[in-house]
Amino acid sequence: MKNIYIVGVGLIGGSFALELKNIFNDYNIIGIDISTQNLKIAKQKNIIDSHAEINDITNAFMIIIAVPVKSIIKILPKILEFISTETLVIDFGSTKLNICKNLQTHKRRSNFLAAHPIAGNEFSGPDAAAKGLFTNKTMIICEKNKTNKKLVDLAINIFKEMKMNISFMDPESHDKHIAYVSHLSHISSFMLGKTVIDEEKNEKNIFDMAGSGFESTVRLAKSSPKMWTDILEDNKINIKEALDDYIYNLNNIRDLINDNKFDELELELKKINYIKNILNGINL
Repeated sequence: MKNIYIVGVGLIGGSFALELKNIFNDYNIIGIDISTQNLKIAKQKNIIDSHAEINDITNAFMIIIAVPVKSIIKILPKILEFISTETLVIDFGSTKLNICKNLQTHKRRSNFLAAHPIAGNEFSGPDAAAKGLFTNKTMIICEKNKTNKKLVDLAINIFKEMKMNISFMDPESHDKHIAYVSHLSHISSFMLGKTVIDEEKNEKNIFDMAGSGFESTVRLAKSSPKMWTDILEDNKINIKEALDDYIYNLNNIRDLINDNKFDELELELKKINYIKNILNGINL
């Protein structure tokens, strides 16, 4: 069992493959991807050693699935049919509840580990893959108790070898919290981009006048539309709740400005400013 399969050789899957090459340097890293161009680039960049299709999976030591959520839900049960009792299968989907629910009664459920690396950037594809992407980032693991302990320990040792922090959550909590701290920020970025594009018909104005604040806020709008459509659909209940809260706060700020209540506005912004302490780990 010297084969490690990477299903989806983009930013996350490709970066993880590069890290695995350091840890398991005598194993075969085999890529699976619907894009032949992605596989070609991944091979040229030495991210993978060869490529295959799902039906070709044999002697699998480990299988990493890093594709959009809807694709994970579709192909994961099939992939589990190709493995032995000792194979570790990990998905890196950005939502967890429906993925886990879909496998509750699968005969190979104990071989599967539901995980979500809180890592990445606005780029996609194997060209964006890089070593060090996961360093000091958090790996969230869900339903640890439903995975074979030996395989859980193997996965955790790999994540720690990559200098990742480990966190455990149930799928429901994961999807709710991630809607606020990740999914909402991507929606905000896309909608800020849309607002500016709709208003500024002259693209040169956007290029000339956009400062670092705009660029850093809207950079997430460069992310894969396909991936984010899948995420928003799969986690739509939590995302709708997050959007309701966000819209309420936007309306409140608008009303304070409209009513010339700038002293109250400043107090509100001061309270919100506390977020810098949280992000810097102060008082945690």
